[in-house]
Amino acid sequence: MSRKTRREMLAALGATAAVGLAGCSGNGDGGDGGDGGDGGDGGDGGDGGDGGDGGDTPTPTEDMGGMTETDTSAGTDTMGTANVRIAHFSPNAPNVDVYLDGSVVLEDVPFRAVSDYLEVPAGAHTVEVTAAGDPDTVAFEGEVTVEAADYTIAAIGNLGGDENGFEPLILEDDNSEVADDTARVRLVHASPDAPAVDVTAGGNAVFDGLAYGNAATGEVPAGTYTLNVRPDTEENDGDVVGTFPAQFEGGTTYTVFAGGYLSPDDAMGDAAFDLTAVVDSGAGGGGLVDPANLRVGHFSPDAPNVDVYVDGDAVLTDVPFRTLSDYLTLPSGTRTVEITAAGDPDTSVFEGDVELAAADYTVAAIGELDGDEAFRPLVLEDDNSDPGGDQSRVRLVHASPDAPTVDVTAGGDAVFDGVAFGETGTATVPANDYTLNVRGDTEANDGDVVADYDVSLNGGTVYTAFAVGYLSPDDEPADEAFDLQVAQDASY
Repeated sequence: MSRKTRREMLAALGATAAVGLAGCSGNGDGGDGGDGGDGGDGGDGGDGGDGGDGGDTPTPTEDMGGMTETDTSAGTDTMGTANVRIAHFSPNAPNVDVYLDGSVVLEDVPFRAVSDYLEVPAGAHTVEVTAAGDPDTVAFEGEVTVEAADYTIAAIGNLGGDENGFEPLILEDDNSEVADDTARVRLVHASPDAPAVDVTAGGNAVFDGLAYGNAATGEVPAGTYTLNVRPDTEENDGDVVGTFPAQFEGGTTYTVFAGGYLSPDDAMGDAAFDLTAVVDSGAGGGGLVDPANLRVGHFSPDAPNVDVYVDGDAVLTDVPFRTLSDYLTLPSGTRTVEITAAGDPDTSVFEGDVELAAADYTVAAIGELDGDEAFRPLVLEDDNSDPGGDQSRVRLVHASPDAPTVDVTAGGDAVFDGVAFGETGTATVPANDYTLNVRGDTEANDGDVVADYDVSLNGGTVYTAFAVGYLSPDDEPADEAFDLQVAQDASY
């Protein structure tokens, strides 16, 4: 099962090296910097630099609302030592060996691998890339001139392809010191079938129109980000095709590579799109973090429509009673969740920290604003694993404030026994059609039926049934009748 589609990302050459390469240079122009990410308010972004052409390419520094495009110009010193690392991001190429001036320096390098820096004398060198263990199968051979600086040579493109063919993308790395409260992040677009994209965070454009074969460098306030990748549009409002949580530590420089194919079934290889992050220099730590998947349900019958904030960003707006959202991809860790009246951020009904591991969660707003059961969030970890081809997993969430502890039976058998308000029960049953009878809890599970519901449960499928509303709405703060809402959580 995959609810999360990992797709396209990045590009724009914000700072390229003054590097000469026989027969190959950096591709195209970079996209524009955007209005900033989670960390701040944005001004206008700067333009990305041109692809490497053997000359200096200084880029103006402009405020992008927390992300500042940096100026990295190459020097002209060909004396001394260069630090060079190799990155393998050609998605249909095999593992490779890398030779420098006829001597092997890296062996059996797999796709998505990024080497440590290698010290080499500044000047001209012959670089050769071959299939691992097969020096006669040469993918690339050419002369590369490096100065006394830091470089990344990324093998990108389709091996044997006419469009976006295999080539080395040579980037000079800005590993200068960065402030303790700031992270420098470079994004490298190495996905051959990905279009130009926009990247947004916290509703603001961070990168705009970034194309394949390019990179962009910016500085962001240290912190947690959720990067949303969208096809390039003028308003940066394309459909989100990939969401990538990241933690960027202060005083640290990162490179994030976007590699693989968006549509591997239609491409020259089967390596799916994903991101790879490495620490280039500085304090270290952070990078891409494992995602947590969280959905929110509004099951407080007397509460108005609500807005939901995570870490200060609105993730859901104007959510009515009985609504369950889709899963949202968030960084794992401690997240601050706040629920307010819709359109009224000053009327907060809940604010608190929620600890999220790399798992699936449901946060259900239950209880009453004006009643016996206090309004509160019920945080549930969701077991969305495969229950088996002929089995269904069903979870019952009791969110009806005036309903007693209940039993739920089907065909005379107890499916759930003694589930109280604010509690849950889980059962795995054979896939079939059922009539579920909701009863007051008794020892023999034979209480009076207060409601019955016909459900069809499919094999290999996970469900959550939310018992919501009031059994006696005439006696309660809101006219919201009891109901059983069944949501499909996952299917295999």
